[in-house]
Amino acid sequence: MALRPRMRRIITRQGTRIPRSLDSLTRVGDEVSAERGGLGSEQVDAIWRATRSLYRGGMSPAISLCLRRHGEIVLNRSLGYADPQAGRIMTPDTPVCLFSASKVVAAMLVHHLVEQGQLDLDDPVTRYLPAYGQQGKERTTIRHLLTHQAGIPRPPEKVEPEILYRPQEILDLLCSAKPSGFNSQAYHAITAGFVLGAVVEAITGEDLNATLDRVIRQPMGMTYFTFGSTGAERARDVSTGLPMKLVDLFLTYAVGGSIDEVVEVTNDDRFQDIIVPAGNLYATAEEASRFFQMLLNNGSYNGQQIFQPETVRRALEPAYHRPRIDRTLLLPLNFSNGFMLGNRGMGMFGPGAPKAFGHLGFISIYCWADPQRDLSAALLTTGKGVVGPHLPALFNLQYTINRHTRLRG
Repeated sequence: MALRPRMRRIITRQGTRIPRSLDSLTRVGDEVSAERGGLGSEQVDAIWRATRSLYRGGMSPAISLCLRRHGEIVLNRSLGYADPQAGRIMTPDTPVCLFSASKVVAAMLVHHLVEQGQLDLDDPVTRYLPAYGQQGKERTTIRHLLTHQAGIPRPPEKVEPEILYRPQEILDLLCSAKPSGFNSQAYHAITAGFVLGAVVEAITGEDLNATLDRVIRQPMGMTYFTFGSTGAERARDVSTGLPMKLVDLFLTYAVGGSIDEVVEVTNDDRFQDIIVPAGNLYATAEEASRFFQMLLNNGSYNGQQIFQPETVRRALEPAYHRPRIDRTLLLPLNFSNGFMLGNRGMGMFGPGAPKAFGHLGFISIYCWADPQRDLSAALLTTGKGVVGPHLPALFNLQYTINRHTRLRG
């Protein structure tokens, strides 16, 4: 159960004491020596110290971090409580909701259909969902949905957060919606995912989890990596941070609900019974890193070609020559056909990462790869708060990772 809104505070103010030593809250998964990843042990230690500092900021009950360098897992560790109320310790094997980082997985299922000759990104959505062609949306293409240019960044009317448990109702609303700002960039938090998922299901004749299982999950040997359908072992999200009305108003505008509302909905067991293509894929940090390593390998993993190299290239092709101010998030962002892209300066994936690609998930989830560093990574945290003492520590962790994994030449 989510924390009540009136109880939302920084974790340390809730009475969850962070011990002087974090050893009792730390779990280590399978790792190789730093040298096999082209690093020194002191560099891995520096990254982990920065992660511990982020945890000590008190904004997240649990953190899980997995870094692959040159394809080798050099760091796979967790800190804190997967369920603070039950006192259950987070481990590297604990699945976490990726929220909007789920978008990249749904996008790659779309690209799989392109690879199979069953779809073209410039096809109108109405070719597969005739009901979508209402209110002038007959011009909307699959590419518009992938690049946040479809003009449906949020539901057309105010809806209760519990509508997430009724995906068909959301899809019906989107089909009847009038687009706003068509062909301009405005982040579609969850809306486009429902349409894309329906397109994939219309083509394949199976639900999205069945396609995911066949194309990615089974070939890559994932334990979790499903939309919903995850058991009680999953991590629980918690509202944290300084309660600010302005922040909640912005999030309601951008993603359709306040922090407390989103956390309450996603912690509900009913969230496991539905498929939210842009919002409820569950994975461990290692599984998310594994997925991005496969993309770094031009679609190959363990001798299997999950996606053809041309498919990966198409998925990562920038939508624009330079970042644009996004009309929803009010930030300069650059998208490809399904991914967020890095910047030369400070970007979503830290400083100096212009070739990085990946996605963020509801405030505190970062899944990405950086070909210039030969790095694939996932930072999963369960605290949901925008404003708080964690921001300098988060920026420092991103800086530390990028500094210590920089390739020469």
